[in-house]
Amino acid sequence: MTVRVLRARDRRATPWKNGGGVTREIAVFPPGVDLDAFDWRVSMATVSTGGPFSRFPGVDRVLSVLEGELRLTFDSGAALNLTPRSAPAAFAGDVPVQAETPINPATDLNVMTRRDRVRASVTRVAFEKSQTLTASETTLILSHTPGLRLRHASGECHLERLDAALIAGDEGKLIDLGAGGPAMVFRIDLIRLKGEA
Repeated sequence: MTVRVLRARDRRATPWKNGGGVTREIAVFPPGVDLDAFDWRVSMATVSTGGPFSRFPGVDRVLSVLEGELRLTFDSGAALNLTPRSAPAAFAGDVPVQAETPINPATDLNVMTRRDRVRASVTRVAFEKSQTLTASETTLILSHTPGLRLRHASGECHLERLDAALIAGDEGKLIDLGAGGPAMVFRIDLIRLKGEA
């Protein structure tokens, strides 16, 4: 099992061209590629003002709100109100989406996968003091709680709030999480579709 700790303090803020917010990349595969070449990408965004989402043809998105509130309005007329208590919202990156921020600013967790290569599952996991998870092909754990301990086959690491651990290989191995009290993490599983190298 390979585990890489991704510290929140090391993320570079990239301002949006429209001035409406900033994005901080957490992890991307293949490493170092741009927005036209990723298989999957996990990032956080701070949304200061409402506006249209960027379009990503051939990409699926899963969006979770960490702080604040986002109202998404789709081209079909459907709308979603997302708060930190909402389930992660999955939608196609091809479709026009307008975002509004009733409470400014809002911070979201954004998972994007190339539709013909990778499938993503995003789960909010709340627990009291300890929790055991089973690793998938690639699992990213984002801590919403400071002082989280993560134990795995190759050792132990500690995560502060919004730090992440990227775990690749040894599907089926256990991941033990520990905290001093109530805790919450976001678990992101990234599964390569069959037939893809």
